[in-house]
Amino acid sequence: MRIAIVAESFLPLMNGVTHSILRVLEHLQERGDEVLVIAPSTQDAGAPDEVYGAHVHRLPSVPLAGYANVRVAMGGVYRVKRILADYAPDVVHLASPFVLGWRAAQAAHQLGIPTIAIYQTEVPGYAGRYGVPFLENWAWTRVENIHLLASRTLAPSSFALNQLRGRGIPRVEMWRRGVDTQRFSPGKRDAGWRAAVAPAGERLIGYVGRLAAEKQVQDLAVLADVPGTRLVIVGDGPQRQALEDALPDAVFTGFLGGEELARAVASFDLFVHPGEFETFCQTIQEAMASGVPVVATGRGGPLDLVENSRTGWLYEPGDLAALRNHVVDLMGDDAKRRAFAAAAHASVQGRTWSALGAELVQHYESVLAAHVPGTTPQGVAL
Repeated sequence: MRIAIVAESFLPLMNGVTHSILRVLEHLQERGDEVLVIAPSTQDAGAPDEVYGAHVHRLPSVPLAGYANVRVAMGGVYRVKRILADYAPDVVHLASPFVLGWRAAQAAHQLGIPTIAIYQTEVPGYAGRYGVPFLENWAWTRVENIHLLASRTLAPSSFALNQLRGRGIPRVEMWRRGVDTQRFSPGKRDAGWRAAVAPAGERLIGYVGRLAAEKQVQDLAVLADVPGTRLVIVGDGPQRQALEDALPDAVFTGFLGGEELARAVASFDLFVHPGEFETFCQTIQEAMASGVPVVATGRGGPLDLVENSRTGWLYEPGDLAALRNHVVDLMGDDAKRRAFAAAAHASVQGRTWSALGAELVQHYESVLAAHVPGTTPQGVAL
């Protein structure tokens, strides 16, 4: 197949969207498919122009205000339409579409190319966190317009699926995320790393993710004085300095990737995630694969991943007393924490990226087989 992946963000920026695209590219390369990635430009001179055999076409971009390493592609629908027309893909894959993805959805629609839209980021929910709640309705209108044009939308969790269906978006199906259980494994636990981070032998409470407003990392301040523990924050972002000021006793490692990340996650005793706007939350899966139980908010993707009183605890959004109580409960009971850890590890076995990649290709083939040239997804003539 010939596939065009339109990426709202891509290398060198590493986030959940980029990670998923990389795993998809790896699978498509193994199959022998031809792939073009369309993504915003970057100021990093070392950014690759080919990844897993796919050529990367960069569009001019500008940095997002207040978040310099996130770039927004410039230009109109015509520019994207011309790229797609020249490449002539069988299907267009829209990765977390919002700005560039909206242009690509319109361009593919005009060209009569079927599209798969991957819902991965709850952008409208970010509006309040960034102090512009009046933009939430506009953002939802944008999301709805994109997914109404798509031949099929893939949602990563039951919460996201029901959220989209509840807003009248048709043709929504589930496509979860895989996890690398070889890379993320209890065997990566490192006593030396633990001793370096917590020389007094404290148990480690860990968070992994962007240090940005929508992740609500500041909520972890309620854990700062849990006896016998050390808070470890893995990641980087625009809020790092403010968070270091607010959490002076926490260890901030900065961004970690590859084996460094796997070692850190496996070395945690407990994983916490306070963000309320996760459509899936891949870091929770990686923690569970590493044999680490989880405490997270009971909204969004974590609802599917964390089983209360078995693999971790979920708490009501905003109930920080419950967050603290659940953490104290697990950190104070070694036997319970070990039982939760074993159950968490077992719960994610078999969720390979290979299986998820094969499932995605089936979605590609399905929309391609159902596509009638010259029609919209609703079958109305163009």
